[in-house]
Amino acid sequence: MAELLLELFSEEIPSRMQARAAEDLKRLVTEGLVAAGLAVGEAHSFATPRRLALAVEDVPAESPAVSEERKGPRVGAPEKAVEGFLKAAGLASLDEAEIVKDEKKGDYYVARTNKPGRPAAEIVSEVIAAVVGRFPWAKSMRWGSGTFQWIRPLKSIVCLIDGRVVPLEVAGLKASNETRGHRFHGNEPFVVSSFEDYAEKLAAHAVVLNAAERTEEIREQAESLAHKAKLELIADEALLAENAGLTEWPVVLMGTFDEEFLDVPAEALITSMKAHQKCFSLRDPKTGKLANKFILVSNLTAPDGGAQIVAGNEKVIRARLSDAKFFWEHDLKRPLDEMASALEGITFHEKLGTQAERVARIKELAFEIAGAVDADPQDARRAAELAKADLVSGMVGEFPELQGLMGRRYAEHAGTKPEIARAIELHYKPKGPTDTVPKEEEGDAVAIAVALADKLDTLVGFWAIDEKPTGSGDPYQLRRSALGVIRIVIENDLRVPLTRAFDLAYGQLKQAVSKKGNLFLFAKVANDQTQDEALRSTWADAEGGTGWDSVMVWSVPTPDVYLKDRKIEIPRETLVGSYTPQPLLGQDLLSFFADRLKVYLKDKGARHDLIDAVFSLGGQDDLALIVKRVAALGAFLQTDDGANLLAGVKRASNILAIEEKKDKTSYAGEPDATLMTEPAERGLYAAIAKVKFDTQAAINVENFAGAMKALAELRAPVDLFFDKVTVNDADPRLRENRLKLLSEIRAATLTVADFSKIAG
Repeated sequence: MAELLLELFSEEIPSRMQARAAEDLKRLVTEGLVAAGLAVGEAHSFATPRRLALAVEDVPAESPAVSEERKGPRVGAPEKAVEGFLKAAGLASLDEAEIVKDEKKGDYYVARTNKPGRPAAEIVSEVIAAVVGRFPWAKSMRWGSGTFQWIRPLKSIVCLIDGRVVPLEVAGLKASNETRGHRFHGNEPFVVSSFEDYAEKLAAHAVVLNAAERTEEIREQAESLAHKAKLELIADEALLAENAGLTEWPVVLMGTFDEEFLDVPAEALITSMKAHQKCFSLRDPKTGKLANKFILVSNLTAPDGGAQIVAGNEKVIRARLSDAKFFWEHDLKRPLDEMASALEGITFHEKLGTQAERVARIKELAFEIAGAVDADPQDARRAAELAKADLVSGMVGEFPELQGLMGRRYAEHAGTKPEIARAIELHYKPKGPTDTVPKEEEGDAVAIAVALADKLDTLVGFWAIDEKPTGSGDPYQLRRSALGVIRIVIENDLRVPLTRAFDLAYGQLKQAVSKKGNLFLFAKVANDQTQDEALRSTWADAEGGTGWDSVMVWSVPTPDVYLKDRKIEIPRETLVGSYTPQPLLGQDLLSFFADRLKVYLKDKGARHDLIDAVFSLGGQDDLALIVKRVAALGAFLQTDDGANLLAGVKRASNILAIEEKKDKTSYAGEPDATLMTEPAERGLYAAIAKVKFDTQAAINVENFAGAMKALAELRAPVDLFFDKVTVNDADPRLRENRLKLLSEIRAATLTVADFSKIAG
């Protein structure tokens, strides 16, 4: 079979878009070929700054002939049905259709069409033209007078099948077998005949086609230079990939900057060199401190060995590091407390106040949470008070990714307690699924308290103003915040009941709202009342209105408010926003956490039905205990006792469901021991009583394995009961009593989980 080679040669493609573009090209072309009837083999895509390339193996010479059969209406059907059939089948008249005999259902028409195979070149030309014409660039541009769009101006196209040029034209460019190499070292045109020939000639013209090879080339050269200088390269995979996307022929060089800049925190220097010049940093392996050297990646081999390139980069680096040094020294002139006071001028959200107001809530919440995580409450409060201060610093203004970390450096410079300084940095963690969480055993208890307070305030606040995530968006990254709380709690095995945490967070929010103006009103809005009526006729209640269906909150400066016959006139412009009462908020937010926990546990290998079985019990808001209970339940169900008991419980539940529906009554309740005539009944009744006591006792001390062991004692009595006892006895009293006994089986297992939610 033949090989397809495609190259789309253009001006420089942004590094961040190359990998995605290469994958999209491979996916769209191969899917298009298969959809057109051309079954192809393995495909490989490549990207460099100036080209996207695709090689597809085992391309057949043509698509196979296709015979299609379309069943039509019965013979003698209405004229409209026949017309519709002819149009759909592409037939001119019924003379072109066949009649199929069917003695049972009656004769009917069939249209049979035979489509011959098409040459591969024809299909490839159509598919590639379509793909290039609708390529999913995040951004694209037009040039000249045409309407065609591409990420950058498209210069040429190579499209070959077995070395022969495919007749293809896109945006006025005709495909050929000619391309170019490196912009400076191999820009003359050359002809290619196959992918192997293409890759070899590109290498000869100073282009490394494979991005992974360019990445490794940069890594090896950089580590070699660092080793010669007796230094260590600071690893940065993202920066490696970015430089590989900026170069077709990477050449690694080393530069130097003035030692005076080493007085600036290393993270600021590293970030500055990375952000502005895409340069790698180096450190002394003996001391672990940053060295006054950097690694740069050039896209050419310079005649002078790179001296001018290095000098140019050193000049730019010097200017950039001077900026960083200025920001650092200028920020040190302002204590963190002074920076924190400037947060009053930064709006966090129009309905949730300023960053300063948010910090006021977080610090009190962190104080309340501290005891649950073995943190010093006063340290937690102080850390939260300073946690957002660096947002107004010059350094974070220049490099937002340094927020938290620079706050820690400013705090350390001022002699702040280490636990508080670390908490300022770590309270943002985890920033993503691969990020670490602050760990209690590493002395980060204060950071844990602040991190939880920060995330809980965010979640409760946005729930209160009804800005929840939707299926199409999560602009405030609330799912990430919830997952952060889950990971911190579970990975540190903390006892932080969510309902209590929501209460605390909501309490801080409501208290902060009530203090914002001279007077705050919580007004009930009746369903049949317009907003204007509500604004003009409300009852002041500074404590809230936690039982209402909805609550409106206004900031009311005292001069604009007057009382007259218990009626208050409120200017419309003072409206702040609407808040959901805490009880409803807590239930909904707990459900949101349950969904996030399911995702987290499923990623860890837990069964979703077991998670549902535990959550269905209600009142499950202790994340660490939920995880332990799910794990114990999963282990139990893998045993013979667990599997057989599950079958027995499901059998009991099914019988109950059928009989309760039929009788339109519930059989919940204590069975009458005097009506138990069979030994198996009495044995099951006694076993249920014992299991209820033992499982609850085990759960009370959080011994979930013990609870499962106690539950296993039900297996034999349940099996014996179904083997020896007829539930639907002719005697209605015995039948009712035995159905109540089945209900007790269900009740006994509900101390552990809702077995009806478990598959199997």
